[in-house]
Amino acid sequence: MLLHGYASSSSTFRNVIPALSRVAYVVAPDLPGYGESDPLPAPSFAALSNAITELLRHLEIGQRFIYLHDWGAPVGLRIAMQSPELVSGLIIQNANAHRSGFAPQWEATFAYWSDPTPENKARATTFLTFEGTRDQYTRDVPAEVVAKIKGEPWVEDWRVLNLPGRMEMQRALLADYGNYVAHFDAIGAYFKQRQPPALMVWGRHDAFFDIAETLSWMQDLPRMEAHILDGGHFLLETHAEPALNLMMDFIKRTQERLAQLP
Repeated sequence: MLLHGYASSSSTFRNVIPALSRVAYVVAPDLPGYGESDPLPAPSFAALSNAITELLRHLEIGQRFIYLHDWGAPVGLRIAMQSPELVSGLIIQNANAHRSGFAPQWEATFAYWSDPTPENKARATTFLTFEGTRDQYTRDVPAEVVAKIKGEPWVEDWRVLNLPGRMEMQRALLADYGNYVAHFDAIGAYFKQRQPPALMVWGRHDAFFDIAETLSWMQDLPRMEAHILDGGHFLLETHAEPALNLMMDFIKRTQERLAQLP
């Protein structure tokens, strides 16, 4: 199950789905309100998780690997914690689940969570512009890495963000992300108790999630296989092939190991 982040869609995975489908049944939904999916009446990460859980039940999906990226982390981890016995493994790609992951750009958001005034809300949502959407792909990423991005995927993201209800949804999700952060301790307890098999493929030039986050994941999941690649927040735009090779190897090895269990 491939869960994308803000402000993209399942198109994030366009370069890995064909090969992944040879080793697993692939489910790559547009989260509600992204891509071609309509927004929910009352958007929250719990509501997004419930929608994806309903999809999994409809498709009769049992054991699953869960790919977590950005906004996909609060969705996927909620699903994982609700049915830990169905988690074959986690694939972590620039996804935050610890306080160590917040880069300086989050300071305005912290202020908004602490004091949700209209002024703080406006400061925390300055990223809701065309430039802010492009920054998700390019900010703090070396020029030679940005040059590997084919086309301008942020143009389509910005088009969708301007559809009816989308901007209101982003503001609601940003506020609700604070509730996700409040559950970090419970998430950490899940990691330490269940120790799901895990693979990390991380773009080191991420302007939004500090690279210190990678160490926090490794401390919680000491058997996790971790790879830091020379990409940005949207790693698969520039490093789909090496990430894919790591993912396929991880899935195959994990499936073989699970098949040997009594």
